[in-house]
Amino acid sequence: MLKDLIEGFREFRRTNFKQQRGLFRTLAWAGQKPKAALITCCDSRVDPTLIFAAQPGDLFVIRNVANLVPPYKPNQDYHGTSAALEFAVRELGVQLLVVMGHSQCGGVAALPKDRSDQKSDFVDHWMSIAEPALTKLRAGMPEGAETDLPELERAVVRLSLDNLRSFPWIAEAEKEGKLSLCGMLFDVADAELHVLDNATGQFQPVSPPRPRFHAALTATTAAAVDGRHEDGTVHS
Repeated sequence: MLKDLIEGFREFRRTNFKQQRGLFRTLAWAGQKPKAALITCCDSRVDPTLIFAAQPGDLFVIRNVANLVPPYKPNQDYHGTSAALEFAVRELGVQLLVVMGHSQCGGVAALPKDRSDQKSDFVDHWMSIAEPALTKLRAGMPEGAETDLPELERAVVRLSLDNLRSFPWIAEAEKEGKLSLCGMLFDVADAELHVLDNATGQFQPVSPPRPRFHAALTATTAAAVDGRHEDGTVHS
């Protein structure tokens, strides 16, 4: 695997870096000025820069297990996610905070299961952040019903957004219109993106792009129509 990483780096040097050398030098000299911060899962199947076709310097990405945001709780413990959020909002001044969950999330899938026989130094305690989402979801389910995993994945995104607003400097920036919050869910199998509608509380799919041949055909048809007289004869 190490050999694969080294070969990948060499390929990066031959292609992306060679094509974007100026961008990398500008970022090195001028520093980063991302407009958005994205909190997402550390799952290896989810690559935000690939999903959003982002360039280096575009996104400040915060990754952890199950895209969780803990409630605001400043103390002497170590707070990796909270520290990254503070840096993004208070130091970099990002204008958009996105929480993006994904389908088949292993951390979320483990949440309703009995893990008493599992050894965990950190993961189980970390996932306890999401227990309010599970409790709320189960309250609306028939007793004994199996947990709906896709709905739980969405509930976890909503919970993380609620927890973001427990940070006073995030809530203040949002209230002043300096910062926007957004929830998303990415479907790994079909590469579909759903965005949370704050008005309805529901996730709505993003329309897929038109195929390029369709766009070209539409443009050609429009040009042909524009080139005709009302009687059907063509302009010379």
